[in-house]
Parts: sequence; C-alpha cells; structure tokens
Amino acid sequence: MAKFCQNCGSELNEHQDICLKCGVKVKKENSNNIDSNAKSKMAAGLFGIFLGAFGVHNFYLGFTGKAVAQLLITVLSCGFLSPISGIWGLIEGIMILSGSNNRDANGNELKD
Repeated sequence: MAKFCQNCGSELNEHQDICLKCGVKVKKENSNNIDSNAKSKMAAGLFGIFLGAFGVHNFYLGFTGKAVAQLLITVLSCGFLSPISGIWGLIEGIMILSGSNNRDANGNELKD
C-alpha cells in the first residue's frame, strides 16, 4: 500500500522516516491508528472513581488546573469538602469510561 507525505503529497516507501522532497518527518501509523503513547481510558476512569477527590485522574490526563482544584478542595478543608470533589471525580470517571470524555489535555485520543 502506497504512503504519501502529509505535507507535500509525494509518494513514500514504507520504511521512509523523512520525506525526501520536503524534509518533513513522516508520521508512523500502527495497525489501530492509535498512538502507542496514548493514555489508558480504563486507568483514567478508575482513577476518577476511586481517587477523584484528589484529582489523580486529571493529573494523569494532564488537566493540572482541575486536578489542583480538586486536591486543594480536599486538603485545605481537612477532608470536610472531600465528598464534593469525590462526587466530581466519580462523575468524570464514569464519563471517561462511557466515552464522553475521550481525550487528554493534549487532544490525544485515549486508548481502550
């Protein structure tokens, strides 16, 4: 199957890492079309359900602002407000597992 450069459209052989015509690095595609460094949907969802009060799932996905907010709500209230951030994390964890939230902070799709 022929590959083509996404930048200039010239034909590439399957072992080529850089386009010889324009010099742009060629993206490698695996069989599933999913990045091998993609974050796990299952891990993120379980982090949200069980450790959501501490924002662990948001740290894992790269949403540090939301993660710090959840962590501060829990820690600064000495745990009194942890049910609020816990429910927040539970809802986000379920949304991640159901596929409603399927991207990390960089826009990469989560793998199953």
